Amino acid sequence: MAGLRGPDSSEDARRFDARAVFPETVDVNIRQLDPIPAPRAFLKELPLSDTMSDLVLSSRQAIRDVLHGRDDRLLVIVGPCSIHDPKAAHDYAARLAKVNGELHDRLLVVMRVYFEKPRTTIGWKGLINDPDLDGRFNIRKGMWLARKVLTDVLALGLPTATEWLDPITPQYLCDLISWGAIGARNTESQVHRELASGLSMPIGFKNSTDGSVTAAADSCYVASCEHHFLSINLDGRVIAAETKGNPDCHLVLRGSSHGPNYDARSVAGAMAALKASKAAGPSEHGLVIDAAHGNCGKDETREAQVVEHIASRIAAGEPGISGVMMESFLVGGHQQPAPLSQLVYGQSVTDACVPWNRTEELLRTLADAVASRRAL
Repeated sequence: MAGLRGPDSSEDARRFDARAVFPETVDVNIRQLDPIPAPRAFLKELPLSDTMSDLVLSSRQAIRDVLHGRDDRLLVIVGPCSIHDPKAAHDYAARLAKVNGELHDRLLVVMRVYFEKPRTTIGWKGLINDPDLDGRFNIRKGMWLARKVLTDVLALGLPTATEWLDPITPQYLCDLISWGAIGARNTESQVHRELASGLSMPIGFKNSTDGSVTAAADSCYVASCEHHFLSINLDGRVIAAETKGNPDCHLVLRGSSHGPNYDARSVAGAMAALKASKAAGPSEHGLVIDAAHGNCGKDETREAQVVEHIASRIAAGEPGISGVMMESFLVGGHQQPAPLSQLVYGQSVTDACVPWNRTEELLRTLADAVASRRAL
């Protein structure tokens, strides 16, 4: 019979001695269970400074104000498809912070800092899951690196955005995040709707992979309601969580397997669907358009063109566009995952990204579009 494995609290240790075992009906397909410190250990080792905490709180409120129509700036969530190299991420953040200083009166820039990657089949699952990109899956190291990257970005004065994939991860990182996403594969997931209902930042639900906006609209409504579910606390203890509901959930159009949905007709149709649904709050004012994924066919050249097209419509006064998402990194395109020593520095190992020089041009184009919209 298999011996009792995995992380034990002190209380568990008192209750179970070395002879305690699981029956053979448990962990049949588990090779190993590696203990991971509780979230509080990571928060103590890499804490927020007062300045960082103020930035997280103020940027969350600023994002809410944009989404609810109280701030006429454009929310721009921009950064690598995924973080695989902390040094390159810091270099990118430093460049973005400089441009943000020039454009903050028109754009609310939030850096995309994604650590978990949902896979359609098999592939690299992100920095937390496999930080060395070598198949050793040192999750403890990956979680520490994720917090380190986030604190480094915040120290540069940039708020951060990420996708919530594993329901346990937020306890380790959510104090550092200003905006979160629930991806297309999970937008109908009850687990992720419940999770979003208790998160402390605005959450964007992406349309389903088949293009359904209704599923995401339903998620916005469901996540605004109270929920009760199993979770863990900062000490790693299993708890029954009771949430108040998140009033700041909104729709993200990201295209689909059937093609793009960033055009004016799709935006108007999505806004009509939101109005017909029970979704409220930000959904009454607008949505966010993701220029990547199905909206560009994962082609970085096309993605830049999509951003320019959206900017022209913003400049013309088209309603309903609260924000734009863009995948961008130091070097354009993408490469296959491999250990860092074998990789092109600053190039994505997941989806193709717009190169930095083009990104800077696009940010200025979006800022000019906001100025034109104001002039109307």
